[in-house]
Amino acid sequence: MDTSDRPARLAVGVLGAGRVGSVLGAALMLAGHRVVAASGVSDASARRAADRLGLKLSRPDEVIAQSELVLLTVPDDVLPGLVSGLAATGADLRGKLLVHASGAYGLGVLDPAAEAGALPLALHPVMTFTGRSDDLTRLNGCSFGVTSPDLLRPVAEALVIEMGGEPVWIADRDRPLYHAALAGAANHMVTLVAESQELLAKIGVEHPGRMLAPLLSAALDNVLRLGISGLTGPVVRGDAGTVRKHVDALILAAPEAADAYVALARLTADRALAAGLLKPEAAERLLDALGGNIWT
Repeated sequence: MDTSDRPARLAVGVLGAGRVGSVLGAALMLAGHRVVAASGVSDASARRAADRLGLKLSRPDEVIAQSELVLLTVPDDVLPGLVSGLAATGADLRGKLLVHASGAYGLGVLDPAAEAGALPLALHPVMTFTGRSDDLTRLNGCSFGVTSPDLLRPVAEALVIEMGGEPVWIADRDRPLYHAALAGAANHMVTLVAESQELLAKIGVEHPGRMLAPLLSAALDNVLRLGISGLTGPVVRGDAGTVRKHVDALILAAPEAADAYVALARLTADRALAAGLLKPEAAERLLDALGGNIWT
């Protein structure tokens, strides 16, 4: 991509050159911006800054001083303290684009910096970052949850497009629910699949991942195309006896997983019933098998 003739290329700083910050910085570099400084606290951050950004780590105040756009790519629990600290130390934030990549936070977490003259943006890539070399290519076509003041919306969306992403507007008040939806799908899916692999390994299946892959791929394709109408399995069939056998087997083999199975089976039955996929009488049988009410 030839970016040499583009105006308004920005000097970019990265506060937190971890898995996310180093990737977003590298993506902005590919769009023609200049990553001029980065900070971090770990040896891994130092390696990523060197490998992906061609930089040695600097102090946070040096990053701010050199930058026109600052990526605040630190863990969620650290973000409020970082922003408050920058404002409290009197760092010159006037006119600087201050971008955080947290899904759970909106613009409020940037208020102390905005009061000091910073321009706040929330750009959250809807992607998992593992620290591997393919993280950067995964940004291509990736959705970003975008929240900004109305006047800065064109800037926010342009930055996402330059990084290869697709901007999706999220109202500030909806950020917590937005992030809960994403985390519930992606993070809990990993837990469920890992649990299934361990259960299969317990009974001697040599390659649990190989067994699960076609089933899970088909199930994911079904739900993304069809929603709840893509549901299959014993709950939507109303097979209460099978569901009860599942619960009994889990209580013996993995009691910590039994409660999760019951809770998810109830949620599945509730959704299937509401969608007309499960008849009320079948739902009653499932209710007995699960030992509780599936209606609220």
